[in-house]
Amino acid sequence: MQNEIKNIQPLLNKKGHLANPGFAKKMYWEYKRKDIKASKFKIKEWDYYLINNDEFGIAFTIADNGYLGFVSVTLLDFKNKSYEMFSNIKLFPLGRFNMPESSFKGDVVFKDKKIELKFIKDSTKKVISCDIVNFKDGKPLKCNIELTNEPEESMVIATPFTKNKKAFYYNQKINCMRADGTVYLGEESIVFSDAYAVLDWGRGVWTYNNTWFWGTASGKINDKQFGFNIGYGFGDLSNATENMIFYDGKSHKFDQVEFEIPKTGKKYDLLKEWKIISNDDRFNLIFTPILNRFDKISLVLLVSNQHQVFGKFKGYVILDDGTKLEVKDLLGSAEVVHNRW
Repeated sequence: MQNEIKNIQPLLNKKGHLANPGFAKKMYWEYKRKDIKASKFKIKEWDYYLINNDEFGIAFTIADNGYLGFVSVTLLDFKNKSYEMFSNIKLFPLGRFNMPESSFKGDVVFKDKKIELKFIKDSTKKVISCDIVNFKDGKPLKCNIELTNEPEESMVIATPFTKNKKAFYYNQKINCMRADGTVYLGEESIVFSDAYAVLDWGRGVWTYNNTWFWGTASGKINDKQFGFNIGYGFGDLSNATENMIFYDGKSHKFDQVEFEIPKTGKKYDLLKEWKIISNDDRFNLIFTPILNRFDKISLVLLVSNQHQVFGKFKGYVILDDGTKLEVKDLLGSAEVVHNRW
């Protein structure tokens, strides 16, 4: 039985340990950076947004990972199976990015000579604006995208780590938001109209060596909002997993998933067809890859090896009431990430 949290409560106890690990459908835990008892070098805080339609996508990251800050924008072209990424690394931010303590209030703003990136929130919408002086071949990139229609429920999870009681991961994934706006690359423009957006909001203290698997998609089935969040691979998941289906603003929790990724020897063939299935037969999808967004950071003791694969999902999912939904050509992503950080 997974532990569902249904009321507002502190995330950490006086010792800096997770007070009540589990999952929720709203952000009931109260995160406060001052309550963390671990070294500030180990604190990881990030906001990641992905906006896409069936032809293009754009991803934004602002992350304060203790001894390393990371700001990035990735422009994805699904038709041509290509992508371009701008990244900006800052050493030892140690909390100076001033990441908000909740996903529903507080702004995130980063600015230097290369990039200005803002995540601005109010009661009705989130606004992403970006201005990069040289994104590609001397061309600037500018954008302004509004996110609205945030669903009533989302995936929220508080995960402990067995090897270190002061380590934890507090995470919210908000799927199925509506995205409207324009991205300008030089004289070219990409219009997102009634597109989809997901927010990956993460705060925590991590152990050094971790590998995770994560998948997400947002779209429509039967003219209603539909999406999912799936993942595993780190921490103690005995209290809860992060696997949820979203339909018409409501979340439907299920148990465990497994990413069946083809291999040649010990190496993943990430651009071949995957299977992603659950142990309770409520999630059964085939994932056909389109492109692999690969990024690697290697700085002595810090290594991040990321493969975020974009593609189409098809198959079926089953809601809490037993309703079976057929999934056809739903664009989303699935990733394998290994960090030593």
